[in-house]
Amino acid sequence: MPLTVALHNGLRIQLPVAQSRVTAIGYHSSGDGALPLSPLGRQGNEGALSRLAHKIFGGGGGGGGFVYYQLGGGETAGLDVGAVPGTDVYAPVDGTVVGISDYILNGRPYGSLIEIQPSAAPSLVISLTHLSPDPALTVGSMVAASSTKVGRVIDLSGVEKQALSKYTQDAGNHVAIELRAAATLLP
Repeated sequence: MPLTVALHNGLRIQLPVAQSRVTAIGYHSSGDGALPLSPLGRQGNEGALSRLAHKIFGGGGGGGGFVYYQLGGGETAGLDVGAVPGTDVYAPVDGTVVGISDYILNGRPYGSLIEIQPSAAPSLVISLTHLSPDPALTVGSMVAASSTKVGRVIDLSGVEKQALSKYTQDAGNHVAIELRAAATLLP
């Protein structure tokens, strides 16, 4: 059964890896106009005062049986779903693949950037990075949330300090998800 991990104005972002393979889930700020996501589940590194307030007044994401971590700052535009390298990654939304390109980090390509236009929100594009694309995936491919394989997690531990490693038993490798407004083409 698909697990929704975040929302944006009614768009449901599904867990992109099998629940049994998740090492940790984290949110962080992001540049380039990424849109804020509303985390579901419960924050694992929430401050003591916030925990007390939620205990007294309710709220705090409640529900959901999973825990997520805030990885610096208070923004939730970037979603990192931790999994060991080689883990299969599935589409987080129903939609159409609108882009597959190199993911550039420090001027060098590391895996791919896969962009999906959600069927339920065609004015948006969801991007996935830190993965190698599935060979069957092409621009124009229709994908189904939690069932269409889009790639596999790659190991970036030697390239960047991964904030998720603070909450996992490993290097913090993950698939990164961001949501942006789709580029509008001028006539």
